[in-house]
Amino acid sequence: MGHGFALYAGVAPEIINAVAREAEGLGYSSFWVNHPGSLDGLGALAHAARDTRRIELGIGVIPLHTREPASIADGVRAHALPLDRLLLGVGSPNPEALERVRNGVAELRARLSTRVIVAALGPKMCHLAGEVADGVLLNWLTPEHARVSGDEVRTGAKTAGRPVPKVFAYLRLAIGDAGRAKLAEEGDRYAGIPAYAANFQRMGVKPVETAIAVSSPDAVAAALAPWRGVVDEIVLRAIVGRETVEENLVLLRAAKP
Repeated sequence: MGHGFALYAGVAPEIINAVAREAEGLGYSSFWVNHPGSLDGLGALAHAARDTRRIELGIGVIPLHTREPASIADGVRAHALPLDRLLLGVGSPNPEALERVRNGVAELRARLSTRVIVAALGPKMCHLAGEVADGVLLNWLTPEHARVSGDEVRTGAKTAGRPVPKVFAYLRLAIGDAGRAKLAEEGDRYAGIPAYAANFQRMGVKPVETAIAVSSPDAVAAALAPWRGVVDEIVLRAIVGRETVEENLVLLRAAKP
């Protein structure tokens, strides 16, 4: 199972640079940023691209209901992101999410020679991702429900007669009291989004129960054990009390492959 690492796109460029460089040096498979609201995740990812040579670079994810595929492709080119290393994550909320994602993936493929990753939460989107995507990004799931989602992806790929996409899972990681407090805040925010609220209700868990929250770095390895073999790659989304290079590196080193 591969290990990726993810930061909030709004952190200072020096944090992105330092963490991406060390992630590559420690043997992480991928480095990701998100694309929140008005922030440009592609621009944030460009900082990591300039300071690394081998690690895959993911954006998780650009919403297709607010940004057209042509604009996304233009952004990738404008920031000179390396297409051979790019994991271009896209997604969409309802209504018409399935159609928007199917069409968006097709258009992005026509414009860019890079891998397109689909964010999938429910079973229908997982099935569609299996049909059309190069990878699938799961989010806010327990290991048990990630297995179920992976089965839907494999069924979709079999239906389409194509190879099974790589399955990634965003897994939030917090260490210490300050990090756990930030994790609780983020969980509450997602619980207020209808699609995620339904997701947590379907699983019968609170948001923080899908994450890893431990007291010290040496507890991280054991906390990751239930994920072994569940997905192809876990992407550790850093949740820290303060956005500094040092606090993020503590998490990066504790979860290293």
